[in-house]
Amino acid sequence: MERRDREMSQRGFTLIELLVVIVILGLLAGIVLPKYLAREKKGRQTAAKTQIELLGQALDQFRLDTGRYPGTSEGLNALITNPGADGWDGPYLKKAVPNDPWGKPYGYQSPGAHGEYDLYSYGADGTPGGEGENKDINSWE
Repeated sequence: MERRDREMSQRGFTLIELLVVIVILGLLAGIVLPKYLAREKKGRQTAAKTQIELLGQALDQFRLDTGRYPGTSEGLNALITNPGADGWDGPYLKKAVPNDPWGKPYGYQSPGAHGEYDLYSYGADGTPGGEGENKDINSWE
């Protein structure tokens, strides 16, 4: 009797039990992972919009101090380093000019085609236009 009890206690999981657990884990991953990835993509777009708004505020402060927006050739670096503008009272950003959430530099033009300046990110694909994660994010919309 002792031998039989010992054999029963040393018995592991059956192949069927292991397969059932693996299938359940696979189903859970199939449900959760797409929702997580969708949230991550939306989060990057939201971060880009927020950064563009904050850069716009810094550009407005630059304009209040100097009477103009930085030119296209001066770029966003004029918010960190004085490009020789009278009245410059920066730096207007606490840190270096950030890249967009996809690791690419923000585009900047002044004067812009849509206003006094255009500030934009081309999204995940880095090219104009697109849908979803590839949609352009800009300061004029």
